[in-house]
Amino acid sequence: MVIRAIMLMVLSVVALSLSATGLTGRYLLPADTTPIVAAVASAPPAGSTAAKTVRPVPLRRGDTLVTALARQGLDRRVSHDIATALVEGGADLRRMRPRHGLEITWDLTGEPVALHYEPSPWIGFAVIATDDGWKVERSETRPDVRVEAVRGEVSSSLFEAVDDANESPQLVLEMVEIFSSDFDFTADTRAGDRFRLLVEKRYAGDQFVDYGRLLVAQYVSDGRILTGVGFENGSRHTYYDPDGRSLKKSFLKSPMEFTRITSGFTYARPHPILGGTRPHLAIDYGAPVGTPVRAVADATVAKAGWNGGNGISVTLRHRSGYETMYNHLSRLGAGVRPGARVSQRQVIGYVGSTGLSTGPHLDYRVSKNGRFVNPLNEKFLPGEPIPAGERAEFLKHARAVVRQLEATAPF
Repeated sequence: MVIRAIMLMVLSVVALSLSATGLTGRYLLPADTTPIVAAVASAPPAGSTAAKTVRPVPLRRGDTLVTALARQGLDRRVSHDIATALVEGGADLRRMRPRHGLEITWDLTGEPVALHYEPSPWIGFAVIATDDGWKVERSETRPDVRVEAVRGEVSSSLFEAVDDANESPQLVLEMVEIFSSDFDFTADTRAGDRFRLLVEKRYAGDQFVDYGRLLVAQYVSDGRILTGVGFENGSRHTYYDPDGRSLKKSFLKSPMEFTRITSGFTYARPHPILGGTRPHLAIDYGAPVGTPVRAVADATVAKAGWNGGNGISVTLRHRSGYETMYNHLSRLGAGVRPGARVSQRQVIGYVGSTGLSTGPHLDYRVSKNGRFVNPLNEKFLPGEPIPAGERAEFLKHARAVVRQLEATAPF
C-alpha cells in the first residue's frame, strides 16, 4: 500500500540518520524490509537470525494497542510508551479496528525497533526507537479521485446487477437513496431494468479504496427514465431531476429498503385469520423478523405500543393531513414514544408478527384527512426546487454531466 511504502522509506531515512549520528546497536533499523508474511504469535527470540523482521500484528475487535502488542510478546511498559508517542503524534487509538494495518519491526536480537500503524489508506504513523524514546513520523496520502462510469442490467436483483459490474453494494444503496421518493425498489424493480452512473472513485496509487460523490444516476424501468443530478447546494450535495426539481420528496415510496410486497391495497381480500372477505387498506411487506422499518417522512409520534390485532404498532402524524401506520412490529425503535419527533428514514420499529398475523411482515397504511389511501398511488408533496439564483448554473451543469454519462456508458 502507498502509505506502507512511504513509511518504509521513512524508516530507512531515519536508520541512515541514526547511523550517521553514531546511534548504533539496539537502535539500528534492520536492513530487511521484505513484504509482510503470515502473522506470528510472538516476537522472535533474542538472538534470532530470522530473515524476515517486519511482522504484522493482527487486530481483534475491542483491542487496544497495548493488548495487541502484548500478544506479540512486547513488554507492557514498552507498549505504553509506544501508545503514548502515537497519541502525542496525532493518532486516535480509541478507534482501532481489525481492518487497520499494524506492523512491528524487530532487530536481530529480538528487540522492537519500529512500529507502523495505518488507520486508513490515507494516513500512516511510523514509530521509531531512539536514545530519547520513541519518535513518531506521520505520513499522509492525498486521494487520487477519478470519475468513472458504471452501468448494468437487472436480471434477478439490483444487488446482483451491481455485483456483476464488479462494484460494491454501497452503490445500490446510494442509488436507491437518490430515487427513494419516486421509485419503490421493493415493488417496482423488474428484470430488464437498466442503470448507469457517473461516480467518483478514490484511489491510493493504483489501489481502489472507496467511493466519493455519485455525480449523476439514471435508472430505466418499463420505459420510464429516472435521472438524478448531484449539485452542491451550500455545503450539501443534493440531487435534482434535470429540470431542477428536488428528488427528495416529503414522503418515501416505501418504509423498507429491500423486501417484497405480499399483499396489496384492496377493498375485498379474504382474511387469512378471521375468514370472510374484508377490506385490506394497507400494503403488506414480507421480511424477516428484525428488519428495520423507516419513517417515510418527518413526523410526530401519535401512538406507539400494543394496538389489539395490529400488535405492536406505531402511528405517525405528518403535515398536510397525512398519517402513517406501521403494524405487527416485533419492537419499537429507540426513543419512539407518543409525542416524540422523528425524521424521515429514522428507524421507528422492526418487522415482527405480533397481533393477528400469520407470519413476519409489515402492515403499512397511509391516511389523508382520516381516509385511507393507497400508498403506491398517492402523489405526495414535492421537495424544494433548485434556488432561483442557482438555476442557470445548475441547468448548465446538468446538461454537461448527462451528456458525459450518455457518452461513456451508452445503453
